[in-house]
Amino acid sequence: MKRSFKTIGLIAGSIFLMGTASYAQETVKVGGEEMFPQKNIVENAVNSKDHTTLVAAVKAADLVATLQTEGPFTVFAPVNDAFENLPEGTVATLLKPENKKTLSTVLTYHVIAGKYDFDAISGLIKKGKGAADLKTVSGGTLTAQMNGKHNITLTDENGGVANITTYDVYQSNGIIHVIDKVVLPKM
Repeated sequence: MKRSFKTIGLIAGSIFLMGTASYAQETVKVGGEEMFPQKNIVENAVNSKDHTTLVAAVKAADLVATLQTEGPFTVFAPVNDAFENLPEGTVATLLKPENKKTLSTVLTYHVIAGKYDFDAISGLIKKGKGAADLKTVSGGTLTAQMNGKHNITLTDENGGVANITTYDVYQSNGIIHVIDKVVLPKM
């Protein structure tokens, strides 16, 4: 009898692990393309039609190699429309070689060290009694808050607010959340 319970426990544990492994391998579509969890942030981002401006900026800032390292990183990835909604000429100015340092600061302001999915961020918000300050790789702070029961907003250091529109796009070296605005650090 004791052996039967042990066998049932092993079988149940195996089924659970198989279920979580298949869940971890699920893909999410971003920009019309599948994002594969076994690929890194850059390998997936280059395929998203919604992130061509972000990818061009990452290349111009020489951040490709960094975002291909083991990480883990959490990236808040603005869509092309978010860049287009910046004041006219902003993107062209930032992409100039002489503005590489500023571009790098803006881009790394969209990245936090570690792997923070929806549950982790919402847990920090709950622990912070409604808000969580997220330290960015650039050294700045983004404030995360709940907007309803299942939506998170990010407020930048200038009071700009971005909505996370797609959550939990798992990568081999972190996670991507798609946002609808470019967040900007104090400069």
